[in-house]
Amino acid sequence: MDDDIDARYEVPRTAEFIRGRAYTRVALQFPDEMLRDAAAVARALRRELGGGDGGGVKLFVMADTAYNSCCVDEVGASHIDAQCVVHYGHACMSPTSNLPSFFVFGRTPLDTNVCGCSLLECSRESDKRILVLYGLEYAHALDDLKAVVAELYKSHSCGEVQYADVLCSVMSPSSAAEREQGQSNGSTHSNDLSIQSDGVATFVNNCCNVEGSTRKYSLGGLTWSTSIDDNMEDYLLYWIGQDNSAFVNIVLTFNKCDIVRYDTVANQPSRDVSHLMKILRRRYYLVEKAKDANIIGILVGTLGVAGYLHIIEQMKDLIKAAGKKSYTLVMGRPNSAKLANFPECEVFVYVSCAQTALLDSKDFLAPVITPFEAVLAFSRGREWTGEYLLDFKDLITTDKPEISSTTEEARFSFIKGGYVEDNCLEENEKQSETSLALAEVTEKALSIKNQNNDAVLYQGRAKSAIDYLKARSYRGLTGEYEGPAPDSVLTGRTGRAAGYNSEKTETTQ
Repeated sequence: MDDDIDARYEVPRTAEFIRGRAYTRVALQFPDEMLRDAAAVARALRRELGGGDGGGVKLFVMADTAYNSCCVDEVGASHIDAQCVVHYGHACMSPTSNLPSFFVFGRTPLDTNVCGCSLLECSRESDKRILVLYGLEYAHALDDLKAVVAELYKSHSCGEVQYADVLCSVMSPSSAAEREQGQSNGSTHSNDLSIQSDGVATFVNNCCNVEGSTRKYSLGGLTWSTSIDDNMEDYLLYWIGQDNSAFVNIVLTFNKCDIVRYDTVANQPSRDVSHLMKILRRRYYLVEKAKDANIIGILVGTLGVAGYLHIIEQMKDLIKAAGKKSYTLVMGRPNSAKLANFPECEVFVYVSCAQTALLDSKDFLAPVITPFEAVLAFSRGREWTGEYLLDFKDLITTDKPEISSTTEEARFSFIKGGYVEDNCLEENEKQSETSLALAEVTEKALSIKNQNNDAVLYQGRAKSAIDYLKARSYRGLTGEYEGPAPDSVLTGRTGRAAGYNSEKTETTQ
């Protein structure tokens, strides 16, 4: 049992990483499906580090992450002042903000012989080169798969096969200066990352990087290179793994490519990705709905992915430039009940890692879109070119959208039904009067609509957050409450769960 734990969870390599960097407080982050092995892994790691006391290293097991289990939970790790996080299981490999991380992807079984034969068959049927992508949990079997395919190719004449590599297993947070430098260029082909001499990836910006005569890609923890003369559409993408968030990220990002998924459970290939194309169509339907929204909620879905504060500020500027209002909401993992507390928000923008960015909002009162979809919805003249971006790092720029003003620029005329140039002060004044008249008509229409609604929210007309707050029957313990007052209000404990203030006081006495 111990040998199995050591192999599956790479205990010796993890211990070497901790010793090499002299960490003394280490957080072990487990997803729900691996939590049953957490105690055994901690014991094995403590034994490997130096016996019962773990060589002076304190290990803390983390579960029930603050946001998504695929991301490094820097919030949870900060509660115990951890110096690094060892992340187990499926990982999105989003860059961290403050803590270094060590990744143990696991070793999910893969029948390399059957998979190699399937890969050979796809190579025969297609006239395109094949790019093999895979879930990180199958990275351990890549060398065996290459050997099987090379042996099969000796007796068969087939096309070229290229394999993606794992980006890294150790990640250090990029410094503020490096992130600022990466954000300043605002180019979609800026440096995505640089690999230091110790194998640590320093992330800067975007997933495609042109280096001389090659084009380097990095997505979901995988990296591969192509010739600058080649496009991704020239390759057949062969995905090894399950139909999960990592696969959705690949399909939507490269939605013009031919894609085959090898099901590792059924041991057979599948070319049907139509259900994901339906998702893509629905996402653009939500973009059209978002264009009509006036109040937008910005949902913070991560507190650890590098650049999340920058993209939140960028979304605020974008929404303000579009003449709309925005509220920033931090609530952990969003659900329909939580979002129902903010009925004034007509659409939500979800800022999270790429593999959890797509929320199914069918059961929500308002649609939830990604930052990329927000750019499409709230940027004037922006049209979809077929690309789809899930990683918000691809959107980071330092250029603020220009807010509508009386300067000489093209703007929409409701009288002429199109964009016109403001050439003189008189035209500006006419447009201001037209905009004011339009606002009054819109306000009157909303008032009529709200009068026909029985919900408590629509008592009168609500134009701002304070108006919505006044329309609610319950406004918190410090506000007015229409109904029987609570008998008493109990003050809860203060401090951390590891040692509340009252417990510390009792101990000292």
